[in-house]
Amino acid sequence: MSGPLPQHRSALTSLAVVTVLSLAATACSSSTADSAGGSTPHSGGHLTFALASDPICVDPQQAGNNDAIYPARQLVDSLTDQDPGTGKIVPWLAKSWKVSGDAREFTFNLREGVTFSDGTPVNAGSVKSNFDGIIGLGAEAVLGSSYLAGYKGTTVVDEYTAKVTFSTPNAQFLQASSTFTLGLLAESTVKLPAAERCTDNLVGSGPFTLTDYTQNRSVEEKRRAGYDWGSSLWSRKGPAYLERLSFKVIPESGVRTGSLRSGQIDAIGGVAPQDEEGLKGAGFALRSRANPGLPFALSANVARPITKDIKVRQAIQKALDRQEIVDTVLSASYKPATSSLASTTGDYTDLGDRLGHDAAGAEELLEGAGWRTGSDGIRTKNGRKLALKVVWASNFGPNQTALELIQQQLKKVGIQVSLQSSTIGDYVALRQKGDYDLSWGNSTRVDPDILRTGFSGKLLNFGHLSDGELDTLLEKQASASDPDRRAAYVAQAQKIVVDKAYQIPVFELTTVLGLSEKVHDLDFEASSRLQFHDTWLS
Repeated sequence: MSGPLPQHRSALTSLAVVTVLSLAATACSSSTADSAGGSTPHSGGHLTFALASDPICVDPQQAGNNDAIYPARQLVDSLTDQDPGTGKIVPWLAKSWKVSGDAREFTFNLREGVTFSDGTPVNAGSVKSNFDGIIGLGAEAVLGSSYLAGYKGTTVVDEYTAKVTFSTPNAQFLQASSTFTLGLLAESTVKLPAAERCTDNLVGSGPFTLTDYTQNRSVEEKRRAGYDWGSSLWSRKGPAYLERLSFKVIPESGVRTGSLRSGQIDAIGGVAPQDEEGLKGAGFALRSRANPGLPFALSANVARPITKDIKVRQAIQKALDRQEIVDTVLSASYKPATSSLASTTGDYTDLGDRLGHDAAGAEELLEGAGWRTGSDGIRTKNGRKLALKVVWASNFGPNQTALELIQQQLKKVGIQVSLQSSTIGDYVALRQKGDYDLSWGNSTRVDPDILRTGFSGKLLNFGHLSDGELDTLLEKQASASDPDRRAAYVAQAQKIVVDKAYQIPVFELTTVLGLSEKVHDLDFEASSRLQFHDTWLS
């Protein structure tokens, strides 16, 4: 099948092979004009956007956090796009596509006349070199590798027709083709080693080009003249309105907010919860959207002596008071997690009744597992303290405060927690090393296959999981071409992750932006990331 689909169902509605409507027939707008004071959209201007952390790497095929994705997304186009309101998959670089009945083959018919910023053409060979290259990046392309799991190769049928083939059914791939991760880069970039394409040498076909990246300071981009192949969701045809984009790194939330108030910055990401009302009262516009994917959670490393015990993990699950964390640390823009998937993710199942605060139940589980309360209030067993190490990255402002409250809540039931912070760049290495009991973080994606990325024993498997039942369900949902069957597999997988407490979900991430009155039409894409093509300044 092909064409538009609801967000909460697979992008495959039948076993029949159907061709999507042409690009011209599906053109629509993802935003409405946000004119103020009689202003109308016009070209020009230099928008400055404040990031909460250094991107580290702005290669879209390697980028893994919002502060990297915001600038990276502007450099590349994707084969398809996804409507953030309906979840429908619509044309972008591909004007049409076909999906085989068993979801093993995806044939994309590309637009002609598209070029990378170095002048080379975007064609079927580009699709092949990019997807082959992502497989070659391996662990450096965490998301892309999972999206292309089972990849057999890409056949160049003709100059503008590419057939992507998988060894097993891959129901999530059509949605994946809309992501920044599978955005296309020129051969001059693809052929480079991963380390040489993080801060320079990035050549895409997108509406902006990279002009400079100074680590811990800024990412600079300029409008690409002649750009004329944007997503069918965009209201403006042709080049972007903005002439230049600057992404300034300002880690301190108070400084970001102050810079917006003073006019030094036009827009900020990661508005601190405590600053929301003040900005709103001062006349600044706030834009927010809940992130789909995995909520902020503690994920267990089951290879460790203590967290391999399911009763300990379940006790942690019960000991947490999620509502208190949201009320104390966050704002009304956020809500407690109610499943192993965020509620805006496809095929989400509400498991909130299994995630209630029950301190007495937590203590009962720990007592049953042989953990006795010591004189200092911390439980012990066979001379060993119930002490856990949590690793986390400083890429989201409230992380530390939330974890300190979690630390207090767990101490009340006799669990001692130590917190080890790191930069986002070091966080993955820490998880790979495995010297921790619980890791703190989230991951954003609209498609529920993000569960497989996070919890499959056959992929990265940072948690050292070995659960045959879960792996089978995750593989079945990835290959199920029937949307109802896929939804059933996803529901079962969510329950296992929660019931066995492989993940202890805490709250759902919401992306909150602060905008000056002169910023218009800065909107979210389906994954709650940002697209600046239609944005303009008054």
